[in-house]
Parts: sequence; structure tokens; C-alpha cells
Amino acid sequence: MHFKNKFLISFLLLLALTSTVKALSPSELQALIDQKKQEKAQLDEENKKLTEQINNTEAQAQSLSSTVKVLDQTAKKLGNDIKSTKTTISKTQYEIQQLSQKIQDAESRMTASEQAVVKSLQSLSEADRISVFEQFLAGKTMAEAWNDLETLGQFNESLRNHINALDEAKTEYTSKKEDTSKKKNELVGLQTNLTVQQKIILENQAAKTKVLVETKNLESAYQKQLQANLERGRQIEQDQFDYESQLQIAIDPSKLPTQRAGVFSWPISPVKITQKFGKTVSSKVLYVSGTHNGVDFRATVGTPVRAVLSGTIQAMGNTDDQRGCYSYGRWVLIRHNNGLTSIYGHLSGAVVSVGQTVETGQTIGFSGGQPGAYGSGYSTGPHLHLGLFATEGVRVQLYTASKFCKNVSIPIAPLNGYLDPLAYLPTY
Repeated sequence: MHFKNKFLISFLLLLALTSTVKALSPSELQALIDQKKQEKAQLDEENKKLTEQINNTEAQAQSLSSTVKVLDQTAKKLGNDIKSTKTTISKTQYEIQQLSQKIQDAESRMTASEQAVVKSLQSLSEADRISVFEQFLAGKTMAEAWNDLETLGQFNESLRNHINALDEAKTEYTSKKEDTSKKKNELVGLQTNLTVQQKIILENQAAKTKVLVETKNLESAYQKQLQANLERGRQIEQDQFDYESQLQIAIDPSKLPTQRAGVFSWPISPVKITQKFGKTVSSKVLYVSGTHNGVDFRATVGTPVRAVLSGTIQAMGNTDDQRGCYSYGRWVLIRHNNGLTSIYGHLSGAVVSVGQTVETGQTIGFSGGQPGAYGSGYSTGPHLHLGLFATEGVRVQLYTASKFCKNVSIPIAPLNGYLDPLAYLPTY
């Protein structure tokens, strides 16, 4: 049983680091877990209402007052997001304690079963040394000798039962150990999310201060700034379009997966597409090329963004690192193992790192796109931009061809290297 000691030591250290709650009974722990589930459900319900309010406000004509109102409503929702994460952290800590109790129970049963097995084996070994004939010669009657044999059979049955009980306890021990490892990883992820969410709410507050200071609380100044930002975005988009039009990168179509619904999972929930790939009504106004190189999803700031497919984080960046570079803003690029590479733009925060392997549906960051907020890039409102490249065609490099974005890294691809994400996403 020595193999369990190392795990128990690390497990106890984990509890010491992640929870200051005193030892609780199983019923008390379950009650607390249920309570945290209920608290999170209430926060989720409140966030649904806040999200609807934000969406309704965004649908109004873009003005200084509506922008400030959205920022205020977003701040309240982000505060709820933080409460929700903290609630989930507490629930996870209680679940780890609950698993600890089950592991200890399994250990006790393992120890008891081991002792019973040893005792049974000793009894059987002793009995095997004396044959029936030897017992008869020792003065026992034949009936007494046969009774001893019957007792021996009972020992065999008892031994089988103890061995089965030991196997069951070991199986439960191993299962709970694996569950605890998963919960530990989940707890680490939640702590990372909490740190990023706290930064997002600070950036949201900074965006409100920035818009009020730069416009001096004047609607005319706000509209003038808005038009200037849109024009700068068009200039940068023109630079990129001109550059990518000249790229000569061979792409082998046979290396791409067959287009069918369900290759990818949705990157966000709930799903509301606000602009599709290619030529759209909005793309004719917003982009010099007249086409949109990805799919936009409505998403309030702070909504979890998930990997559409397993892969490796190939690169990350933030075009807002250079003032005046209105592009993807904060972005994450994932290289998949099927010839495709996906990009997630206008993020308010990221919780992954370059080189990290991610699974389908794993949270990689949080949506953004609120104009004026750090990491929003070229965006007229909160949303997620999902782009898709043929892996052979995409390059991440300093975009020196642009006057305004030459000091930041941006994924670049020839025009035929851009693909329609909806060709691989579930049916919408």
C-alpha cells in the first residue's frame, strides 16, 4: 500500500493551499455543494437579464450616452462573472474535501480487507499442512475430519469475499484519485480565470474613463472620434488587403478536411451570428475589400470563448500594443491537426499560453470588442471574431507593410488561405 502515501501527502498539501474550511461531515459538505450550485444558478439567471439589457442598449444608435450605459451594465455583469467564478471555486474545494473523505473510506476498507485476506491465508496454510488421514490418526473421528474440511471450504469462500472487497476498494480508490486530480486541474483553471476576469473589469473601467476624458463628455467629440477610428480601421484593412493580395503561398486543397457541419464546435454560447464570412451588407461598408474574413458572434464582454477543436496554441498577440493599430486587438491562434488553423479576435482576456495543447470546448479566453477597451482592436461593438485559415497558408509575422501596425505581430495569409468557418461549424 506504499503507492498511496505520495498521493496522500500531495492531496493534503492541496487542501491546505486551497481551503481554510474546517473538516465537515459528508452531509454538511453535500449541503454546501448544493448551496453553491444554487448560488451559481441565480447568478447565471441574473446575467441573462443583464446580457439582454446590454444587447438592447447596443442596438440603439451609437452615442456617447449609450456607450457609457453599456460600459456600466457590462461592469455589473463582469462583477457577477467574478462572483460566479468564486462560487465555483468554493464548490470545487468542497468537492475535493468530499473526495478526500471517500478516499479515506476506501483506504480503511482496503486495510481491513488486506488484514482479513492475510488472516484467511494463514488459516488456510495451517489447515493445508494436516491431511484428513493425519487428522484421523491423531484421534479425530471421520465426522470431525469432514467437519474440518467443511470449515476449510468456508475459509475459501470468506477469502474470495475479502479479495473481492479489496478489489472494489482499490477500484474506488483509483477512481477517486483520478477525480481529485481532475478537480485540482479545474481549480487551477478557475483561479486563472478569476485573475483574468479581475483584469477585464479594470480595463472596462479604464475604457469608461478614457471615453469621457477624450470626448470631454461631448456627443459631437464622441462622434468625431468614432468616425476617425472607423476611417483608420479601413486604412489598415486596405493595407492588409493589398499586402495579402500579393502573397504567393501554395495551398494544397487535398490537405484540408472535407467541408461538413460538426467538424468544429461552437466557440461561444449562446450562438448569435451577427456577420457571416465573405460579402455581406456590413462588409461593403466596413471593409475596403468588401468582404469579411471570418464570422462574428454577438457576445457581451467577458463571455467565455472556447476552442472549436483540439489543437496547439500557435501564437498570441494584441494589436492594441501599438497605438492606432485597429486590427484583431487581442487574438489567439490555434493550429489544429487537420490542416486548419483558427483565430479568435477582439478578446478581453486570454487564459492560455503559446505551445499549450487545448481540447475541443476548452476555454481559451473571454470575449471583448468594446470600443475603447484595451484589446478590442477594430471593433464597433462587443463581439467575437472567429477566423479560419488553411494551415499551409497562414504566417505570423511583424506586419511591416502597414504604416500603423508595423510593430505588432499579425496572422497573414493569401486571400485563398481564408476559409469560411461556417463550412465546419454545426448547422446554424
